[in-house]
Amino acid sequence: MEIIAHRSLEAAHIRHGLFTRRGGVSEGVFESLNCGFGSGDALDAVAENRRRVAAQLGVAQDRLLTPYQTHSRRAVFVEQPWAWDKAPGADAMVTDRPGLALGVLTADCAPVLLADAEAGVIGVAHAGWRGALDGVLEAAVSAMVEAGAESARIAALIGPCIGRESYEVGPEFRARFLALEPGSGELFRPAERPGHSLFDLEGFVAQEAILSDDGVDGVHDGCCCGHVLFTLRSKTAGGFHNGHQGEPPRDAKSTKIKDRKTKQPRGLLSRFRSSDFDLRPPRRLRG
Repeated sequence: MEIIAHRSLEAAHIRHGLFTRRGGVSEGVFESLNCGFGSGDALDAVAENRRRVAAQLGVAQDRLLTPYQTHSRRAVFVEQPWAWDKAPGADAMVTDRPGLALGVLTADCAPVLLADAEAGVIGVAHAGWRGALDGVLEAAVSAMVEAGAESARIAALIGPCIGRESYEVGPEFRARFLALEPGSGELFRPAERPGHSLFDLEGFVAQEAILSDDGVDGVHDGCCCGHVLFTLRSKTAGGFHNGHQGEPPRDAKSTKIKDRKTKQPRGLLSRFRSSDFDLRPPRRLRG
């Protein structure tokens, strides 16, 4: 198992992780740490994969919660666990309850982990271009503020997502985007095919987090080698569509409140460098 973590968030006592393909029990085309119950994988394999992720976060399996993702802007406040087949339809979750771990599942979309360590409020968001454009990050941050967080203290960590060089879009996409976001021209770079562009999803997600009405104090981005991550363009995900209940196997990105003894350092909020990320070995577990 491999877990991507950021040193500054760990120093702020926010237990979190960006989990890769490795370390799971799924077999065949799902061979990975697949955490998606709606993927068509064996349910007992998915449950065991999620148990392993939960254990790394220090919670019981039923305390690791993920939503029914629909590319929406809906954010929900989490008070208690739910059964996997009763998950709310949402693409962002927020809680202030210790002992709960919140996660999202992603392939090419961006996972965003949010935390105000001083207030003990955490959040997660699943941000593809549609959700980010519709305001899922704004909804997540607003829900955190309602729960007692202060936007100036919220750190936002953007996990691995599709890179600009792999994200070619047609002229209709660019025209629609510029009509809704006139200042987003810098997110597009000419592609080799005439009239097509390469779109910077990570840059757009970072921009939306900073410029939302309750914008966070800063945004931090991370990266990792693509061969250990899921992608809708990978061989193992071939034939699956970009839906989140008939979904390909996907990485889990999670965060939980570890404790509230240490305040988040205020120097945290400049853009993270890739050298600040560690590929953390898993915790030793009994049994």
